[in-house]
Amino acid sequence: MKKLNSEIYKADEIKNFKELIERSTEKYADNVAYKFKRNLGKKNETIVEKTYKEIKEEVEALGTTLLNMGLENKKIALIGNNRYEWCVSYFGITTSNMVVVPLDKMLPENEIKSLIERSKVDAVIYEDKYSEIFNNIKEENNSLKYYINMDLEQDKNDILSFRTLIEKGKQAIQNGDKKYNSIKINNEKMSILIFTSGTTNTAKGVMLSQKNITSNIMGMAKMSKMYESDVLLSFLPLHHTFECTITFLYGFYSGATIAFCDGLKYIAKNLQEYKISVFVTVPLVLETIYKKIQKGIKEQGKEKLVNTMSKIANFLLKFHIDIRRKIFKSVLDQLGGNLRIAYFGAAAMDKNVIDGYNNFGIDTVQGYGLTETSPLVAAETDKQKCPGSVGMAPFNVKIKLEDVDEKGIGEIVTKGPNVMLGYYEDETATNEVLEDGWLHTGDLGYFNKDGYLFITGRKKEVIVLKNGENVFPSDIEFLVNKLQYVQESILFPRENAKGEIALGIKIVYDEDEIKVHFGEKTKEEYKELIWEDIKEINKNLSQFKRIKELIITTEELEKTTTKKVKRFKEIEKILNV
Repeated sequence: MKKLNSEIYKADEIKNFKELIERSTEKYADNVAYKFKRNLGKKNETIVEKTYKEIKEEVEALGTTLLNMGLENKKIALIGNNRYEWCVSYFGITTSNMVVVPLDKMLPENEIKSLIERSKVDAVIYEDKYSEIFNNIKEENNSLKYYINMDLEQDKNDILSFRTLIEKGKQAIQNGDKKYNSIKINNEKMSILIFTSGTTNTAKGVMLSQKNITSNIMGMAKMSKMYESDVLLSFLPLHHTFECTITFLYGFYSGATIAFCDGLKYIAKNLQEYKISVFVTVPLVLETIYKKIQKGIKEQGKEKLVNTMSKIANFLLKFHIDIRRKIFKSVLDQLGGNLRIAYFGAAAMDKNVIDGYNNFGIDTVQGYGLTETSPLVAAETDKQKCPGSVGMAPFNVKIKLEDVDEKGIGEIVTKGPNVMLGYYEDETATNEVLEDGWLHTGDLGYFNKDGYLFITGRKKEVIVLKNGENVFPSDIEFLVNKLQYVQESILFPRENAKGEIALGIKIVYDEDEIKVHFGEKTKEEYKELIWEDIKEINKNLSQFKRIKELIITTEELEKTTTKKVKRFKEIEKILNV
């Protein structure tokens, strides 16, 4: 086994968010921290820039006002799109000895109401699009004392203006108010309360401390380098720990600039106009972009040329000569010209796609984690990679496998300063996953001979057949998703009249791509042609893993806001038809 080293860079130690802000402002005061568009009317947009120094001033001002409102040691909910006000609010709350409760921006009204009640927050900061929801809550809920609107220019009908709170704080500081500076952060107490994906009944409140998250920033900083010259695109929801810790907090630690994405369909445009160099995303997005690039190369009849140039470039890399970004400049220009690294997690990505990006000179780093681990448990480093694996543990995290089977697959169990304090007001659920500081992730995996960790599936997602054989859906879905016209798929079990379990696959196909592949056909004809491809996949699978049923559709699978398929909900829909 080769020695893996997760400490390839030195990093300044921080233990809480106050130290994070102090350090970054001291080092990068005049760097642009945030870049975003402000709409000044029809087709009249301007790009606004905020420096690290300005952010520190606004965070201190907001914190001062919140303290003067008597909110120390209280909980404040935060909901909205990815925007600079969200980031200032998060910092202002947590550095003032208050608990931030980031809510999923995609939640329906009834779930927002339920989580507001469950979390017992005293105040909420929200953007204007949620005004109606919070006006309704205001009429029904007496425990919520303060409503703060990110978009109001001034206070209106008991709704406080975010901008006014900051101006009040600046004035108070100017007049000698030192409340904010006197706050001492307890690094180990709950500072962030995040509800996991699920209905209001099943969503668990994960309690995280500032030590949890800053330990993760330290782990990441020693594994993969971000530079103050980097520009990141904030695209995944900020309430989620992956985007929050890697893009927002590690980006801030590095002195980089964060540009806020205009929305899913504007990713390519934003990559270009902001000259993005670092992109934190999920495989689905990277695979979609890659397929479009490949389609363009094919239409231009340049497949052979690209393959030849890739081989030459990879050969020269052995001699430390890197010409990839020069010869594939036209491809890189489609992505803004500056993209150098993509961090991804949440699911496996096709090795061919990883190799494809690397051939163009774009590095990819896969990571693995959970909300309960702040989130990072494992990742590749800038210098140690194993495509298909999720890398290795950071220097301050331990990983082991439990209940290992004859194939070396066991449940991933982890321990470190990144592991949550527990589930909010749910001792039973906490005790189910935490034992002597070790967190049982519920994920299954194995280590290869070199020590890299591979994920094989969720413990609860494993399909157990009547003969006792285990089938990991992700293994088979991975093979099906490699078909050029397949956008995504989901494996499901169906019990027949004899009580036997047969495997089926539901495929979401790309209407344009399937026409290129098979020509213009009816849906039934497409199904027959796809079934022929499935038969080819079946030939290479063990008898018990073979697909016996096929469903095809153009309708996207239902997902969480972080683009994870709601597997059990989808399977329930399939089986109930």
